[in-house]
Amino acid sequence: MKHAITERKAIKGAWGITALLFLFMMVNFADKAIVGLAGAQIMADLDLTPTQFGLLGSSFFLLFSVSAVLTGFVVNRVKSKWVLLIMGVVWALVQFPMLGAVGFETLLACRIILGAAEGPAYPVALHAAYKWFPDERRAMPGAIIAQGAGVGVIVTVPVLNWIITNYNWHYAFGALGLAGLVWTIVWAFIGREGTLGDQTAVNAKVDINAPSYRSLLLNPTNLASWCAYFAAYFGLALVLSWFTPYLVKALGFSQDAAGKLTALLFLTGFFVVLLGSWLSEHIMKRGYGSRWARGTLAGVALCLGGLALVATPYASGSVLKIALVIAGTTLPSIVYTLSPAILAEITPSSRRGAILAINSAIGTSAGIVAPYIMGSAVESAVSVADGYHHGFFVCGIVALVGGVIAIAFLKPKTKTEIAVSPADASALAT
Repeated sequence: MKHAITERKAIKGAWGITALLFLFMMVNFADKAIVGLAGAQIMADLDLTPTQFGLLGSSFFLLFSVSAVLTGFVVNRVKSKWVLLIMGVVWALVQFPMLGAVGFETLLACRIILGAAEGPAYPVALHAAYKWFPDERRAMPGAIIAQGAGVGVIVTVPVLNWIITNYNWHYAFGALGLAGLVWTIVWAFIGREGTLGDQTAVNAKVDINAPSYRSLLLNPTNLASWCAYFAAYFGLALVLSWFTPYLVKALGFSQDAAGKLTALLFLTGFFVVLLGSWLSEHIMKRGYGSRWARGTLAGVALCLGGLALVATPYASGSVLKIALVIAGTTLPSIVYTLSPAILAEITPSSRRGAILAINSAIGTSAGIVAPYIMGSAVESAVSVADGYHHGFFVCGIVALVGGVIAIAFLKPKTKTEIAVSPADASALAT
């Protein structure tokens, strides 16, 4: 069903803040990717089994989701600027212990702390950005912020890979620590808080009783969003830890070539998310509802990605296998921008920070299991290649299930009528 859209402009300076949040996510994602990029060296230096390395990849997500939820409630009351600043400081400082001699236990502990500090990154960054843009303008800035992650890998992977190849993985961690400190200093002086309320608060029916968290969380659209996000993130968590080792150990590529192909994976994801977000906005501008422009689009992308991964074990030749893995893990990535946009559409601003954080927490919990499952598959398989391909097949099934759920149940309202809190109502009356 088509519906009318009332256009509003972003606040002056919104794109500058978006650029800073883009850089924030660049650092964030490079921090995530470093273990996978240096995986072959780390396993050799620390004498780790595939299962142990899988545990290392999963450990990053141990407190990731819990921290995201708790911080989501915090940013409903505390300015996003200060929350982002604290997170940036922790990210930087936790990298420096790896500059010296380090054992598996220390590396594991540092990854757990880093995961706790990075868990809230994306939902808090989106929550901060949404204060600068109205609803119908949120997809593109959301996509740009999300692709700070992809660009972070594209820009930093060649540099980090050069450091790993010519020096060692310890110095690569130190370089990330310095990058995190630089961003933190810039944000401390330039970062600001947005003041734009929901578009829905302007045209919505005002209800002095805000919807409870229970009613919001049990909304079928919200539940479907969890499933879609989980399915998309399962593949991302898998390639973060295992794509480079897969290229080196299963397909026989050198560290240098594997690093370049890893950058290609995230470069592809960058264009997929931007194109998908543009397509979503284009569909909405044509007057179609969010169900089609966001929900169905996300579901179809998940299904296509799932089919590609399921086909990977049966593909002949390294080139086709790599292409299928890249397609299978990048196509679902548009869920990272469409899912939060859907939830922001059906959630009043007084609840938005927590709802976005919970959505991210449930979705990213896939990172707890995906790397470990792959490690177990590799260790128990007849051959290394068979183990990797079995892991990708499982990932494909997860993506297919998530895609079907998204198509069936991601149904945000075509006319937004969101109840607002008494504080929101008072502000509107004023």
